[in-house]
Amino acid sequence: MTADLNERPWNGLPPEVANVLSPELPGLAEEIIEAISRAVPDYARPIEGPFGAALGVGVAEALRQFVEMVERPGADRSAGREMYVNLGRGEMRAGRSLDALLAAYRLGARVAWRRLAAAGERAGLEPATLYLLAESIFAYIDELSGESIEGYAREQAASAGESQRLRRRLAGLLVQDPPADAAAVEAAALASGWTLPRSVAAVCTQGEDADRLAMRLGTDAIATPLGSGLCALVPDPDAPGRRAQLDAAFGERLGAIGPALPWHRAGVSAQRARAALALAEDGAFDAGTTGLVVAADHSLELLLGADRELARDISETALAPLREETPASRLRLRDTLEAWLAERGRTERVAAALHVHPQTVRYRMTRLRELLGDRLDDADARLELQVALRIGPRRGE
Repeated sequence: MTADLNERPWNGLPPEVANVLSPELPGLAEEIIEAISRAVPDYARPIEGPFGAALGVGVAEALRQFVEMVERPGADRSAGREMYVNLGRGEMRAGRSLDALLAAYRLGARVAWRRLAAAGERAGLEPATLYLLAESIFAYIDELSGESIEGYAREQAASAGESQRLRRRLAGLLVQDPPADAAAVEAAALASGWTLPRSVAAVCTQGEDADRLAMRLGTDAIATPLGSGLCALVPDPDAPGRRAQLDAAFGERLGAIGPALPWHRAGVSAQRARAALALAEDGAFDAGTTGLVVAADHSLELLLGADRELARDISETALAPLREETPASRLRLRDTLEAWLAERGRTERVAAALHVHPQTVRYRMTRLRELLGDRLDDADARLELQVALRIGPRRGE
């Protein structure tokens, strides 16, 4: 008598053992059901109705399949395994853990072994055969448990996928332009299990999966594709520790965050975040190529960049005289002009802001006067230059 100890020890049982086991099955099924209803709290209910029917079928089928495999070594039970996969699915759908079902399996195995061992002794089965029968029963229960675990995991994955889909849909409704109807948003929030927060901020970036972006920003964030990029919505963005979490999520990436607004204005936050991201990508301010740009820190640039083509034209026209310079000289003169305008021509303060000697500032301003002439003395022209410096590209010029 040889057994496959790694997988299916019942293949080593003599087929005639099935003749000993079969007469016990009806009474054994009732005994197992009664034991489960008494000892497993989640199943401690009257054995009637759909629950009782399902439990009865599951127990009877498990016993039938076991005896069939003893009788026909190597029998394929792939067709019957779906029942136990579905039992696992059912536990997930009912909102329970697998603890109760697996406890029921273990209890059923103990009850089965006690009754079948007694039947085997009465039939005169050798001790070695009884030992192998015990091993077979518990190995079989392990197999059924594995199938139910698989079903539970499948249903869990399907549920998670559906939840992500519903959250993507909700995020899309919140940021769409024109805004979605409030009732539609509230219904979508209820369906997705996402509580509409008092305030929300949009975070926009490029080149990622929406669900991955939401996961990086916290379990309560939701995200959706928006335009050519992605937009996530972060509830209560001003909560303690939230900003540090967002900064960490964008350590090596470029993103932009809009203002914190009531949820029904999430689309406005998204628009500003997208605009800030676009300006950062164009080099409109010193954001670099990574990190999180805060739209509220660049309100003037966002206002001036609302018509980006017009903004570029204004910048190029106002700063056209600087094109005569080399790229390095143009950048130095631009920085000097910006500081000079900000400090209202006070040389010492300009020098301090640029970390250069005052004489260097005077030298550069002489060159700027050669290029810009009387525009430096005209109030309207100075305002135009300030606007041009704010909205024009700062790198890759």
